[in-house]
Amino acid sequence: MPAAMTGPHEVAELIARIAPTDTRAAEQAQRLLDGKTKPRRSLGRLEDLACRLAAVRGTARPPLPAKAIVVMAADHGVTEEGVSAYPQEVSGQMLANFASGGAAINVLARHAGAQLLVVDMGVVHPPTARAGLDIRDARIAAGTANFTRGPAMTRAQAVAAIAAGAGIAHELARDGIGLIAIGEMGIGNTASAALIMHRLAPAPLAECVGAGAGQDEAGMARKRAALARAAARSAASLPREVLSEFGGCEIAMMAGAVLGAAAQRRPVLVDGFIASAAALAAIRLAPAARDYCVFAHQSAERGHARLLEAVDAQPLLALGMRLGEGTGAVLAAPMLRAAARLLTDVADLSEVVPG
Repeated sequence: MPAAMTGPHEVAELIARIAPTDTRAAEQAQRLLDGKTKPRRSLGRLEDLACRLAAVRGTARPPLPAKAIVVMAADHGVTEEGVSAYPQEVSGQMLANFASGGAAINVLARHAGAQLLVVDMGVVHPPTARAGLDIRDARIAAGTANFTRGPAMTRAQAVAAIAAGAGIAHELARDGIGLIAIGEMGIGNTASAALIMHRLAPAPLAECVGAGAGQDEAGMARKRAALARAAARSAASLPREVLSEFGGCEIAMMAGAVLGAAAQRRPVLVDGFIASAAALAAIRLAPAARDYCVFAHQSAERGHARLLEAVDAQPLLALGMRLGEGTGAVLAAPMLRAAARLLTDVADLSEVVPG
């Protein structure tokens, strides 16, 4: 795909490359599973997952997927309204923590054997030292604008962020990655995700607003009031408009990664509430992208269950997590590899039962 997009026509071209998944391959995969040394359908949703992988890759025996988790970081101008329990300096501190390998996502990615790629899309206070892990600089802006007063991003910025995500998905697929997981880090991004859900699910705003990283009741009152003002300011309801008006650089990038992975026929493992809001935007842009998404877990954030319902998704895990960073996605990643192994490694009945 081109290195950069310059406008909506390029986004439309990306969307046009997303083909429906291969239902015939899925049916062939289920027939293979039914012929294995086990009662039919006895592995439940793990068999469904194997068939989903077959449909995505277009073969009844999909290759074992090498895994990569992309953590996209950016800040949100709406934090001026007191919607977050933490200051924006924390985003830069967490990038430094990612770089030193000490964050939860580093630990879980190592445990899962997943490549970790951290991308600075626009934190306000980036770290000066980036030792250990390379942090890719793909900054669109030093945080978004305060969306209670005007659009969070220009249309050009939103397109550039989508392009960056699609480009990384293309790069990873080119390098042999068979499973792309998406996660995020950014102060204020649950506020942005709530508005995206409100407009694109759609759902009543009150059902979309949660405590994020741990707001107290006073903070929640500020958050609800700020999001109500933003919703009253703009009636945007089309996906590109919603991303521009209320989104974040990292959220638009995750949406682009979903689109790019789907265009490359790679499954996308979606993390929690914010990543799911990005996937929702991608699905509203390109409905065919839905079948490339595997939703890793249901987070503890208010609204996530309703958001998952909006995209007809049943998550793989429900552990009460709300950290973000892609932690839920990377925990679920080995399940996809296990599902693929069912198709290739479990013996067929014909091999062990005399004919």
